[in-house]
Amino acid sequence: MLTQSLLGTVHTLAPTHGSVHALALTLGSVNTPAPSTNFANGRARSGYKLRQRLGSLQLTPFKPPKPLPIQISKHSNERCWTEWFDRDNPSGTGDWELLGQLRKKYPGKICSKPVDIEARTLSGLTPAAAGDVVQMNKDTGFVCKKKDQKDKKCSDYRVRFSCYSPYCAEEVCWSKWFDRDNPSGTGDWENLSLLRKKYPGKICKKPKYIEVVTVSGNVPAPATGQDFLIFNPTEGFVCKNKPGQKCKDYKVRFGCCCD
Repeated sequence: MLTQSLLGTVHTLAPTHGSVHALALTLGSVNTPAPSTNFANGRARSGYKLRQRLGSLQLTPFKPPKPLPIQISKHSNERCWTEWFDRDNPSGTGDWELLGQLRKKYPGKICSKPVDIEARTLSGLTPAAAGDVVQMNKDTGFVCKKKDQKDKKCSDYRVRFSCYSPYCAEEVCWSKWFDRDNPSGTGDWENLSLLRKKYPGKICKKPKYIEVVTVSGNVPAPATGQDFLIFNPTEGFVCKNKPGQKCKDYKVRFGCCCD
């Protein structure tokens, strides 16, 4: 009669940080003892001995991969203008500077969610100064249609978008903080033109960045959840009081090219 015995040991290893429990399983020997010699019909039938040893089986501990670090810009509250883009000419039905088409022509140059848009003729005029009727939206871009103009002509335009850094990254020198207005009236009006009058010579001629925080607590303006009428380096900052919104008191500063 064949008799087998299975001896085994299961060990649970102590877990290490960042890894699951490691399981070590060691199987013992499986031995078949040699039986006594049996005799049948005067003939000796020798027994047999089976010895099999299974080696140790070690399960390698699983270590989850470390997640990639999330890069959060320390200047996420800063807004600036991108470079100017001029994709189209008004030779056809008009001048079409659509955001989707601009992204294709200038990949990686415009942020995913622009917060403002500005358009100028190649000579530097605003659409109003040029006398053109245009459609302009930060989410879709800019269009001047010839059929909408009295003379059936459009000027040639270029556009730029207000984004967060690093889409306008360059060496920047910052002004001091300015707090011209309080939100006790219609809102908090920190217009660049009004700031220049109150603080003459304190702001560069062509600011490229603007940063806005609350006077109390230095909370970045976008983090307050309030809506803003104006928030760009060219015009400054305006928060208007309205039903359901009482503007906080804000202060602003401007970033310029370093001399």
